[in-house]
Amino acid sequence: MTKGEHRRLFDLTGRVAVVTGGVGILGRHFCAALADHGAAIAVVDLDETACAEQAEALRATYGVAALGVACDISQPDSVATMAARVEETLGPVAILHNNAATKSSSLDAFLAPLEEYRLETWREIMAVNLDGMFLVAQAIGTRMAERGRGSIIQTASIYGPMAPDFRIYEGSLYNGRPITTPAAYTASKAGVIGLTRHLAVYWAGSGVRVNALVPGGVESGQNDVFRRRYAARIPMGRMAEADEMTGTVVFLASDAASYITGQVIAVDGGLSAW
Repeated sequence: MTKGEHRRLFDLTGRVAVVTGGVGILGRHFCAALADHGAAIAVVDLDETACAEQAEALRATYGVAALGVACDISQPDSVATMAARVEETLGPVAILHNNAATKSSSLDAFLAPLEEYRLETWREIMAVNLDGMFLVAQAIGTRMAERGRGSIIQTASIYGPMAPDFRIYEGSLYNGRPITTPAAYTASKAGVIGLTRHLAVYWAGSGVRVNALVPGGVESGQNDVFRRRYAARIPMGRMAEADEMTGTVVFLASDAASYITGQVIAVDGGLSAW
């Protein structure tokens, strides 16, 4: 390679990226990082106004084309409409960050004890975290495979490959509310990892790479008790900042990762290395 070619491997100029959950805690950072590397961004989430505002901010800050699209990823028709609108407006999608997830329509129901967990809540979580992940990958990945190129990054969680340590939740609060990790969340994120590996093998011969990002705990409103107990479980001794997740996404989206597929990459401060 000549001078500059290694840097250009990370250049996403001219590529269209779709980010689901694009206005969420991490989604905003993922959109910004991809845009900063030159990608046109489709910000996909439930709230049409929030998506449009995020797209406008990306255009103003990074000078890239951006589109906000409201989409319920648990509904096949909504996903199909979203995929068509993105490609009609921005062009063929080259990067999909399949990032959306839900805590259901009721946070109390989401955080209920296992013994009292309602099947309706379980199914509501699975409809987004796993069914929606499949539907978006199906709609956009199929288009990528027909063109012979694409990168899909799917957001799992550290509680996909491993179980929660429930001791850290004693006295822990999130925005003033007692918290835990329910079985539905753990099972859905484990499913994301299985789906990622399946799609990676299925589309390997079609030029579509599929990998999973496994974030560790990110600071986002937890109380000091939680942060202290969680940090004590981490070799690096702290929780993550949201921007520390973005480099892996940019890498996996880029040509620098051209021979990487089917991988589950933990950005967890070393937690999974214990």
